[in-house]
Amino acid sequence: MSVAETMKNKLQNALSPIKLVLEDESFRHAGHSGANPEGESHFNLLIVSEKFEGISRVQRQRMVYDILADELRERVHALSLKTLTQKEYTPE
Repeated sequence: MSVAETMKNKLQNALSPIKLVLEDESFRHAGHSGANPEGESHFNLLIVSEKFEGISRVQRQRMVYDILADELRERVHALSLKTLTQKEYTPE
């Protein structure tokens, strides 16, 4: 299973998101520090979950970091987060 699939599964199971978009942006960082030539080292995440209701953005980010702790420790060098409730989310 790829790193992205593992991350998606963990987030789905823990947060039951209404929307989850995980983009591998590793190609943009080729040759930079922390970039893995095989990819899957830099990600952009949009996650919309009611489990974020009533908690700060910092707490939301900590929740995501805790869920993905193994991947962040082992393979993922950078993770950009956008964590929203359904009320905050406006489809593009």
